Amino acid sequence: MLLIVLAYLGGALTILSPCILPVLPFVFSRADQPFVRSGLPLLAGMAITFAAVATLAAVGGGWVTQANQYGRWLAVALLGIFGLTLLLPSFAERLMRPFVSAGNRLSEFAQADGQRVSASSSFLLGIATGLLWAPCAGPILGLVLTGAALRGASVGTTLLLVAYAAGAATSLAVALLIGGRVFAAMKRSLGAGEWIRRGIGAAMLLGVVAISLGLDTGVLARVSTVATGGIEQKLVDRLSGGTAPAKAVKNEAAAPAQTAAAPDGAAGPAMMRAAAPAEAPLSLPVEGELPSLSGAVQWLNSPPLTAQDLRGKVVLVDFWTYSCINCLRSLPYVKAWAKKYRDQGLVVIGVHAPEFAFERNVDNVKRATHDLGVDYPVAIDNNYAIWRAFGNRYWPAHYFIDANGQIRFHHFGEGDYAHSEQVIQQLLAEAGHANAGAMVSDTVANGVQMAADNADMQSPETYLGYERAENFVDLGGESHDRVHTYAAPDQLALNNWGLAGAWKVGAEQATLSASTGTIVYRFHARDLHLVLGAGKDNKPVRFRVSIDGAAPGNAHGSDVMADGTGTVTEQRLYQLVRQSGDVQDHTFTIEFLDPGVQAYAFTFG
Repeated sequence: MLLIVLAYLGGALTILSPCILPVLPFVFSRADQPFVRSGLPLLAGMAITFAAVATLAAVGGGWVTQANQYGRWLAVALLGIFGLTLLLPSFAERLMRPFVSAGNRLSEFAQADGQRVSASSSFLLGIATGLLWAPCAGPILGLVLTGAALRGASVGTTLLLVAYAAGAATSLAVALLIGGRVFAAMKRSLGAGEWIRRGIGAAMLLGVVAISLGLDTGVLARVSTVATGGIEQKLVDRLSGGTAPAKAVKNEAAAPAQTAAAPDGAAGPAMMRAAAPAEAPLSLPVEGELPSLSGAVQWLNSPPLTAQDLRGKVVLVDFWTYSCINCLRSLPYVKAWAKKYRDQGLVVIGVHAPEFAFERNVDNVKRATHDLGVDYPVAIDNNYAIWRAFGNRYWPAHYFIDANGQIRFHHFGEGDYAHSEQVIQQLLAEAGHANAGAMVSDTVANGVQMAADNADMQSPETYLGYERAENFVDLGGESHDRVHTYAAPDQLALNNWGLAGAWKVGAEQATLSASTGTIVYRFHARDLHLVLGAGKDNKPVRFRVSIDGAAPGNAHGSDVMADGTGTVTEQRLYQLVRQSGDVQDHTFTIEFLDPGVQAYAFTFG
């Protein structure tokens, strides 16, 4: 009963979340109609569809998530037609003829005031809207789905999800009733019904566009953690008696900068050697329960896993994204642990939470996991559902879960690998696997996975998109979201950078609009990496790198020849410089010889 109350209150808070914004125009499209015949069936359709999709997602496996994506696109098309009928009466009249002949009453959404609206058409609109609403979730729904996954298919599972849906429907019903009165008053006093109807139609189409672009489950879903995360978390803490998902720190609207707590490194391949485990057992207090993993949009290398599936196993959850240099440098350790302790009961799960838009492309993630040799289960967390359920804030982040499903330790960033492996061994011993053997050693990390040389690294991660760009220098001024011809200065101070040529600087990346263009950066580090992507048509882009005006020679990175030439063939992190010997200040230049390249961020090592 306590969980049902909690679920209902959490659903009621959905009205405060920005991720509900695309749904509101569809709700208010019925604001001028009788509530019992129009609004109530609409809300019922929404709630029933949401509960059904969420229940199936909790107990039915990954195929449901994929099926829901198809349902979402069908719903987008359907609601786009509804929006056009509201905005364009003539379109509604033409559309109505074949629909009426087929017995379809959907065109009633565009009829003049006073015409009878059927409850069935409102219920159908509610079902379509529910498909779009289903991904909107917060910490409370994460807790509800965790309980659902643990319970399995049961009446109790469905009741929890119905309670959440009913709470959200209640808050929307209040808004609908109030909106209906305001709507009627405006019609009486101003005669504005026709313009209001068209305005709702326009808002509906804007909502369809937002949903088609993924804003409802991407940007708005992440913004929602700021608007309601704190309120929801307080409810979780108060009503669940301290059993909220672990690491419930303050959520952020977007994923933060990558942590860089890397160990000292040296030039040449890094040999990963861990100290022998301490004789005294580690203090590993319970930090919380393993949250639900049902928010993944897809699973790689494994069928969907649930908390119930993982009972009796020691679990390492690794939050990563494939262009993150810090994640790549910790990856050899994670892979080694997965291989060494797999037969003793360790399950490693990589939760891939994207930083850049191209990392949301599942095909890109599939290719990256294959190229990186990741063979353990990977949950694609494009909607940040698992990220929020853990209250996570960092890449990489490692959470260690015991055989009873309790989080016992966490570590953010690179480094401290020996301690992390001690945790794994101790949790395995608690689960009855006392003979863990010697710790991982003599593992060679090459290329971008080699440990950073922190002693000589004085350059920070630097983004090229204007939302997070720092230390950008341009002689002619900068411009956002439109093509602009840039001129870089001849001399740059340390950690300053500039563009030359015609570039379009967006929020996330800079895109070359001309046939050639240049990026320059004054840096101090052993390694220099740049996250790059080819153009929209994925056509390869040639480039040429120089250091202080000369070819890099022996200082070339793994993605560059000694003469400085290379090619951008896919969206990923490219290693462009790897020096040996003493590290000094240098001016790095990369000249692109083809248009369309996208540059995202510099990282160093």
